[in-house]
Amino acid sequence: MTTDAQSRPTEMKVCVVGASGKTGKYIVQHALDRGYEVVGVCREQSVPKLDEFAGRITVVPGATDDREVIEQAVAGCDGVITVLVPRGVLGYSRQTAQAVLDLAPPGARLIFSSGWHISLDGQDVYSRRLRFKVVVLGRIAKLLRAVDLDDQVEACRRVFASDTRWTVVRGSELEEGESEGLPVWSRHVGDAILKSNMTRRVDFALFMVAALENHELIHEAPAIVGRRTPAAVAAAAAAAAAASA
Repeated sequence: MTTDAQSRPTEMKVCVVGASGKTGKYIVQHALDRGYEVVGVCREQSVPKLDEFAGRITVVPGATDDREVIEQAVAGCDGVITVLVPRGVLGYSRQTAQAVLDLAPPGARLIFSSGWHISLDGQDVYSRRLRFKVVVLGRIAKLLRAVDLDDQVEACRRVFASDTRWTVVRGSELEEGESEGLPVWSRHVGDAILKSNMTRRVDFALFMVAALENHELIHEAPAIVGRRTPAAVAAAAAAAAAASA
């Protein structure tokens, strides 16, 4: 069953794949704030989580790796924002990503989320702490059949190999709290600006929505961090000092 939103003038029609999660709901709100028409995809049992948006969005219930569900949801969309969740060990992320890549309208802006462990060009430099989380904790989670980070890696590999207008937003660790504004980003993990490794979840969502209309991010995999974190503030101050010298 599809729940139809009220008709109204819009600038862009956007599909949010994974709309009922914590990040997904922030994405929906940011998109509505920009006047976009929003279609949300989530599992049928999660539809009530979107009740706060009743009458303002269209909800397509179903698994996000179901190609028929994705085909219905992305029809006529100018952009698709996909929260890639490495749930379970049955290829959930890669199948979701592949469905979006195959079925989104030609020319649509495609925004995907991932963690810092994804690398576009192999030039990222990871801390011991992050490597431990990915290798050791990731292996334990996979053995428990709860999370498969390798699935997210494969999903992003497929995105990187496609000729669509994609962006993969790589998030740091996330915290709740009021917005601090649009996060800052770097092409590579290891850049000093990212050292604080923390972003407000609401701002992670903001960056993904803003990326829809930022053509400079096409075929980029920005690693982001909160703009008010100590390392980001220090980097901005250093850049300002260098510019005025």
